[in-house]
Amino acid sequence: MGGIVVKPRARILHGHDWVFSSEVLKIFGNPADGDVISLRDGRDHLIGSAIYNSKSQIVARRFSRRKQDLDLDFFTRRIAQAAEYRARRHVDPKLCRIVWSESDGLPGVIVDRYGEHFVLQTVTLAMDMRKELITQAIIDLFEAKNIIERNDAPVRQVEGLEARTGILSGAATSKITIDINDIKFDVDLLHGQKTGFYLDQKDNYGIIAQYAGGRRVLDCFTSQGAFALACARAGASEVTGVEANTESLEAARENAERNQLRVQWIEQDVFQFLRGADKMESQYDLIVLDPPSFTRTKSGVRDAMRGYRELHVRAFKLLSKDGLLATFSCSHHVNKNAFAQMIAEALVDARRSARRLRRFEQSPDHPVLPTLPETEYFKGVLLEMMPAR
Repeated sequence: MGGIVVKPRARILHGHDWVFSSEVLKIFGNPADGDVISLRDGRDHLIGSAIYNSKSQIVARRFSRRKQDLDLDFFTRRIAQAAEYRARRHVDPKLCRIVWSESDGLPGVIVDRYGEHFVLQTVTLAMDMRKELITQAIIDLFEAKNIIERNDAPVRQVEGLEARTGILSGAATSKITIDINDIKFDVDLLHGQKTGFYLDQKDNYGIIAQYAGGRRVLDCFTSQGAFALACARAGASEVTGVEANTESLEAARENAERNQLRVQWIEQDVFQFLRGADKMESQYDLIVLDPPSFTRTKSGVRDAMRGYRELHVRAFKLLSKDGLLATFSCSHHVNKNAFAQMIAEALVDARRSARRLRRFEQSPDHPVLPTLPETEYFKGVLLEMMPAR
């Protein structure tokens, strides 16, 4: 087995599981991209087994602290452990992210479960080369009706992988219906958002809906309409959902019709809509901001923060005197402190005051490793506006 000797100050010696190209002291054994390699420190002590890709800035990702190969038994064991963890955390076992990459000891592997249907992403070269083993492990463990490949994520490019989607196993169908808080959603696992649906917000739809009764609700970046429909079901006096993507908005309309819920759908860029609403002096009692990631790189953080700030200033101006704002960010590079500071600055710009009612964190099926900050990306808060003083 080939391998890498890491430099003395490499972060993997302090609990992290990645080795960056700048942290390699030397390479031995001539490993090929996609191989399993051994990791060693400067004293030739084994510090684990990792997957290797010389073309990536992250040249090695550790998946075990001992000598370990990637065979069917390994994948079966790790995926079973991931499922058992979610069962202990009282996650709905048939509607959740069953594998969350490094958080479950499977770097670059994401598996979402929708009942008997599974969606697989492999965003690292080594795991992509072993898709058949991962697929077989899922079949053996869960008797999957079908397994769908959603390998169209841009992050695959840094591993030298091309985009690819399709049916890996089982029935040639991708359109299913799921039920969240007694609201039915038609989901296309092959062509829908990411892996079909935003499962990381699944618990929050009902939480926000608890505040919607009798309120005028604005759901920005509504996607397939989950927040809007949950608020409509909870008795909101009126609900407006804004989304720029035509296909997503059409799915939202169909979901509303299926559930016999009334929502005003607007196909428009959210920033443009908010500017127009401000000019018309519109007011809402509950606004939901759940945008897609504003940046996927550190270099884009400054521009992302400007976008977040404008978005929040405009939202604060549209809220009634005791209105509520539920706001979320899925940008990993925008940390909790930066997000909180941006909200504070936006309140000052909008000349509003607010109290924080609660924080939102990643759901238990997206576990976070304290030693691997990259496993945490989600944050959110619920704010209540305060009357002018």
